[in-house]
Amino acid sequence: MNKITQTLQADHLILEALKEDISSEDVTTNAVIKEAVKGKVTLLCKQDGIVAGLNVFERVFKLLDENTEIEFYCNDGDKVKKGQVMGRVTGDIRVLLSGERVALNYLQRMSGIATYTHSVVSMLKGTKTKLLDTRKTTPNMRIFEKYAVRTGGGYNHRYNLSDGVLLKDNHIGAAGSVSKAVRMAKEYAPFVRKIEVEVENLDMVKEAVEAGADIIMLDNMSPEDMKEAVSYIDGRAQTECSGNVTKENIRQLVSIGVDYISSGALTHSAPILDISLKNLHEI
Repeated sequence: MNKITQTLQADHLILEALKEDISSEDVTTNAVIKEAVKGKVTLLCKQDGIVAGLNVFERVFKLLDENTEIEFYCNDGDKVKKGQVMGRVTGDIRVLLSGERVALNYLQRMSGIATYTHSVVSMLKGTKTKLLDTRKTTPNMRIFEKYAVRTGGGYNHRYNLSDGVLLKDNHIGAAGSVSKAVRMAKEYAPFVRKIEVEVENLDMVKEAVEAGADIIMLDNMSPEDMKEAVSYIDGRAQTECSGNVTKENIRQLVSIGVDYISSGALTHSAPILDISLKNLHEI
């Protein structure tokens, strides 16, 4: 089993995707191919980008038939070009046809995220600021999408709600104030957990610093207010800015000097990378 499926135990998710696409049988393939016939198909890149998810692509076919052979001519994280042959898949033609769409859905989606992430990361080159993803992921796709962000050069924020303390506006509202929320989080969470607080104005920034927050997220604040906030925090907490961050507006945030910029767009708005399986033939 490859690294991502072994470490993150993704097989059950891939199997669910296959069950979604093949609820009983692949009626089209079974109608035209009555028995096992060995064939080969070419994995072709149709758009420039960064590839991610080759091991997941492979796993789709291996779960259908472990005897399927996949030969790749590139690796995750590589730049690929339009017209480039990325690999070839050899096996039972029925397996190649039945697994094609699911395998490509993973590869196209993950490569699209890696490509988009890479383009945003390039805008932060030469600065101390690191690019983070968020929990705004496709249901049951988080492990794949966050892997793709890393492949594109970004960093992962917390994986899920069990992974870290992030006091957002509604948590603060429920607690009564920033200081009360931080105090309760420190009393409840293990001491090894960092406490992050989402703030929306300078008064909340000051309260978060005084309460001893480890990370302060500047959410949907103006660039001017964020600069003032970073100056006030002055290294007493790590800083993160968030809120509708996209490739189109990230340049104006670079000069603010925050430690991290988080962007949900990395996973919820990245277009797929156009990749296809072509030239299937019997061998």
